[in-house]
Amino acid sequence: MTNLFDPALYAGARRPLTEAETLPSWCYTSAEFHQREIERIFRPRWRFVGREDELQGEGAYRTIETFAGPVIVVRKRDGALNAFLNSCRHRGAQLLEGEGNCTSIVCPYHSWKFGLDGALLGAPAMEKSKNFDRNEHGLVPVRLETWRGFVFVNPNRDAAPLLSAWGDMPEVLGPYRFEEMVCVRRIEFDIACNWKMVTENAMEEYHTGTVHRVSLGQQQGEAVDTRGEWDALFIEQATTIALMTGEASPLPFITDLPAKHRSGTYFTMMYPSLQFACTQDCMWWLDFQPNGPERTKVSVGFCFPRSTVARPDFQQVVQRYYARWETSIAEDNGIGEVQQRGMRASGRPPGRLSWKEHHVHKLGNWVLDQVLDRPAPARVAAE
Repeated sequence: MTNLFDPALYAGARRPLTEAETLPSWCYTSAEFHQREIERIFRPRWRFVGREDELQGEGAYRTIETFAGPVIVVRKRDGALNAFLNSCRHRGAQLLEGEGNCTSIVCPYHSWKFGLDGALLGAPAMEKSKNFDRNEHGLVPVRLETWRGFVFVNPNRDAAPLLSAWGDMPEVLGPYRFEEMVCVRRIEFDIACNWKMVTENAMEEYHTGTVHRVSLGQQQGEAVDTRGEWDALFIEQATTIALMTGEASPLPFITDLPAKHRSGTYFTMMYPSLQFACTQDCMWWLDFQPNGPERTKVSVGFCFPRSTVARPDFQQVVQRYYARWETSIAEDNGIGEVQQRGMRASGRPPGRLSWKEHHVHKLGNWVLDQVLDRPAPARVAAE
């Protein structure tokens, strides 16, 4: 039986970009390869939740699936956010589903009751249990960190701090002042393709002249030198890229942006699969979470500065942005499923990469660095 994690199988993908092949098809279809990705890439890393402003008021909560199990994020009475394992301390039932608002957390199985701080408030029929101390049976806390209004959780207590892996990303994206933005819309999709399909697609403009030829047209981008586990593509365009081709910008630019930021859009990827797309008047995120080797949950959120949202014409104008996003996302999701079906062709050899697929090459090699046991062979960094 072939060892899928033999580095020799990936020699073509390890070559410099102008000589490189794509990852083999099994990297997108194999359950064994997928499980290695989960264990070595997704399980140890911080899981994106969304925006702080999506959880408004005491008791607002959202549940989220992580690869270490279900988690609750809830706003306490003092305004702070807490995260807990979404599992009752009695016999493990899941406590909450979806999102909403609550004054306490009550188990649907035996009505054990927990406070918004995770403390056990009530445990029916436990009065005869010897040495039972409520203080020792509160919800299990989960690490939670925020950055400029974005929320992340990590059930791994030994994980490094959130920003430790992102190098110079906070410096590059800091001028957008995400902390002054609000999320105005969030949508989710379940698509039939591997998570790498949509993640790779999000970081190359090669496809835009074909897949988006009517909606967005051909885009031209340049690679950005980054430090840390993130990547960036910059597309120069004087007007916002968050509208259909040819539409003028109806909303004000974010104030005090540096000249570079005012001249175009950063499409970024925080490895493994969280994209922040930042243009002159807004930003949006795409979070790609594996749901098996050939399915991906895509979460998309749209954010504008609070001052922009307060404009009397905002609700009318923003419909043009929604139309652009929903059109392009549907086109990207659709081509991902087409690509996935083709990847199942038996005996298909790897393809060759174009010079336009710098970020595809970079992501593929980063994935191999995580999943292969032996040290990676030397690669030429600069193309």
